[in-house]
Amino acid sequence: MRRLMLLRHAKSDWPDGVADQERPLAARGRADAPRMGAYMAAENLIPDRVLVSPARRTRETWELVGAALPQVVDMASEPRLYEASAARLVAVLREQPRGAHTLMLVGHNPGLQDLSDLLVASGPIRPIERMAEKFPTGALAVIDIPVDDWAELAPASGRLDRFVTPRTLAPDK
Repeated sequence: MRRLMLLRHAKSDWPDGVADQERPLAARGRADAPRMGAYMAAENLIPDRVLVSPARRTRETWELVGAALPQVVDMASEPRLYEASAARLVAVLREQPRGAHTLMLVGHNPGLQDLSDLLVASGPIRPIERMAEKFPTGALAVIDIPVDDWAELAPASGRLDRFVTPRTLAPDK
């Protein structure tokens, strides 16, 4: 069994004259990311390995999430996650080491939402519907996949364990 966690970067800012890859987190994103990290720590959702898009907003998201976790996690920057299609993300996943049972991607839409739509075949209906409707910034999807090796990853093979958004963690926002 493998566990895949898909984390979309937290809310980013759109400063004038800043290239897309260099956009920083907005104040809301800087507040939401540590909250998601605290949730992950409380729920023992600790990845063995994290692949992070090289975009500044994904790096900043992971730094804030990772700082809230109880242990240091193996992290690698993965350029192929930036502007990636679901097919490219599947290819990246299939290359991952067998020893990484719980893997997290920190990336972007529409790739993460398309990947979740491609992989999830079962799970709680309402979270699946919410995720298919919108995969907002800062959202986390946790998908269990019954394979022994990432190379065996196939469409419609996953079960959604949970879908958590910053809004569900702080409903008063």
